[in-house]
Order: sequence, then C-alpha cells, then structure tokens
Amino acid sequence: MSYDHADLKRRMEGAVDVLTTEFKGLRTGRASASLLDPVMVEVYGSKMPLNQVGTVSVPESRLLTVQVWDASAVKDVEKAIREAGLGLNPMPEGNTIRIPIPDLNEERRQELTKVAGKYAEAARVAVRNVRRDGMDSLKNGDFPEDEQKRHEDDVQKLTDQMVKRIDDMLSEKEKDIMTV
Repeated sequence: MSYDHADLKRRMEGAVDVLTTEFKGLRTGRASASLLDPVMVEVYGSKMPLNQVGTVSVPESRLLTVQVWDASAVKDVEKAIREAGLGLNPMPEGNTIRIPIPDLNEERRQELTKVAGKYAEAARVAVRNVRRDGMDSLKNGDFPEDEQKRHEDDVQKLTDQMVKRIDDMLSEKEKDIMTV
C-alpha cells in the first residue's frame, strides 16, 4: 500500500457523490424525476432501476408519472414504488402510473431531516475511513519525517474540505426539506 493523494481524493469524492445521490431521493414536497432514482423493480427475474423499465416524467409540480414500457411489469413497478419507503401512493392507469406528491406534514419533515443527517454521517464516516487509509499508507511508507508530516497535513486538509462540503450539503438539504 503506497500513498496516492489523487486516489484518496477520488475515493472521498465518491463518498460525496453517493451522498448527493441519496439526497436526491429525499422528498422535499416538489415533484422531481430523481425522487424515484433509488427505486429498484423486481422484474424479469432480477432487480433493475425503475428508469430501465419505464420513463419517469414530471407533468405537474405535484405529480410524477411513469410510463411503463411492458404492460406485464406495471404491477411490479407499482409495488416497488409503494415499498420504496418514499411515502408515495402510485395509481396505475393502463401502462401509466400516476404518483401524486402529497404535502409534507411537520412530522414527516422532521423524519426526513433525520434521514438526511444519517446519510451525511455515513458520508463523513466514509471520508474518515479514506483518511485513515491514507495516514496508514504514510506511516508504512518510506518517507523522510518532514515529507511524511507534509503529506499528513495534506490528507487532513482534504478530509476537512470534504467534511465541510458534506456539512454544507446537509444544511442546504435540511433547509430545502423544512421550507414549506
């Protein structure tokens, strides 16, 4: 295991990217096609992302529709959306599934901010684990003491930047969720 700053940065960015994706799945009261990104549909003997079995669109600010390509998969898509834990109630109409986006009540908003906090904490832990790997590779490397110290400072600065980005993203998402 050798020290590679670019690899550490790439891995930390990966944790932030995962958080971005998870935040897209948290409902804020407005319809967004990305709301259904985490939905996996059990169809044709395997699990596939919803966007591989139908087209998701936003015809109105409080409505999503899914145009299912295969009529035999409509029930599976409806079930997957219902069981995804997004608090949505899909209504099939032929090959189209209409999904009204209900208003968020205060209790649900609080729950969503807690979920957002858990996602952010998981991202922070992932970043810290990458930091630990980087520090371990420096300790096990053959660096002069001053160079090792400089690299350790670089790793810590990178970690601090990533954690700040995560905190900023969380505060923005909480504001988004709590805004009526």
